[in-house]
Amino acid sequence: MKKILIIEDDASIAELERDYLEANGFRAVLESDGGQGLKRALAEEFALILLDVMLPGIDGFELCKEIRAQKDTPVLIVSARRDDVDKVKGLGLGADDYMVKPFSPSELVARVRAHIARYERLTNKTGDGTLAVRGLTVDVPARRVYVQGEEVILKNKEFELLEFLMKNPNIVFSKETLFDRIWGMDSLGDTATVTVHINRIRDKIETADKYIETVWGSGYRFRE
Repeated sequence: MKKILIIEDDASIAELERDYLEANGFRAVLESDGGQGLKRALAEEFALILLDVMLPGIDGFELCKEIRAQKDTPVLIVSARRDDVDKVKGLGLGADDYMVKPFSPSELVARVRAHIARYERLTNKTGDGTLAVRGLTVDVPARRVYVQGEEVILKNKEFELLEFLMKNPNIVFSKETLFDRIWGMDSLGDTATVTVHINRIRDKIETADKYIETVWGSGYRFRE
């Protein structure tokens, strides 16, 4: 039974979400405070996190940012704020989806299922360890990379960087975050090495099809 974390301070909405999810085979746990929700999101493993924006303690945008910095768990924002700027902000901070209240409970369940299935496919939670997107195939256990069926050779850090980006598609990561994730805080060097490795990966895997995008002033993302 997949576990969903609901961080929502409106008890009636939180209970509605929980009831529909549990009726469809999920287990749902509730938190009504941003700070407590963050602690639980980081301390436990969830299949997906449902997140309101207007929360006491820490607002949903900051919460999403903090969660995404440490985990790749799917995050679905459910908010009464319907302005496009809020949607763009939420998605830009790493949310996988943004639903506006009031919403259809059946649509909520459908989106939850879709995002969990997508996450499992991309991270091989139910697969054989192979990542595949638009002709690019990465055999994670064997540490081999193929482009349109032809093998290309990546060095260790190049492979780890590509694997990390592929497992977290459409999310913008700063050079600092990537350096921390791949090289570690205690490594010698600086974030310029991230740019060097990105360029080397591009030279080896990209032809007409582009996989890694530069988001100027922000970092890099893998385009699914």
